[in-house]
Amino acid sequence: MAILAAVGISAAALYGFFFTSSAQMGGTQMGVLEIRNTFSGRLYGKVPLGDSDGFALEFIHSVNQSPVRESFRAKNGRLLLESVRFYSFGAGMQSDLGEGQTLSRDGDAMVISGFTLSLAELNIITGMVTDHLLFINNEVISLQELASSGKEISHITIRYR
Repeated sequence: MAILAAVGISAAALYGFFFTSSAQMGGTQMGVLEIRNTFSGRLYGKVPLGDSDGFALEFIHSVNQSPVRESFRAKNGRLLLESVRFYSFGAGMQSDLGEGQTLSRDGDAMVISGFTLSLAELNIITGMVTDHLLFINNEVISLQELASSGKEISHITIRYR
């Protein structure tokens, strides 16, 4: 996997790299994951994603200072939360399991799966201290770098179309 922001690719270059349209390939309906400024609607980029394909968002938890990775699947224009992977319980972390949810171990990490959450969009605030990383199509994209070149707080909306 390549960490695009780490190699100095600008937000403008990322925008051009990811700007694509919906298509149908290999019998799988293709859509796009749109990344926009929540307030202005400015399009930062579109990433091709097949219906039923997955992606993940990872950030450092502000209290326990360890990575949290939320895995999603695109389905019928919605974003389905599949699992949450984390390393430490604490403030803001789920500690009780809901109906149908399971807690498992993966090395040092804990993984909760079995969610039934279906979302039209994800709203994210990137900071100047922490970043949100988008893991998609074997790439890692810094949302902080994509939205603001790491110079300001950004409000980002992610939708699947």
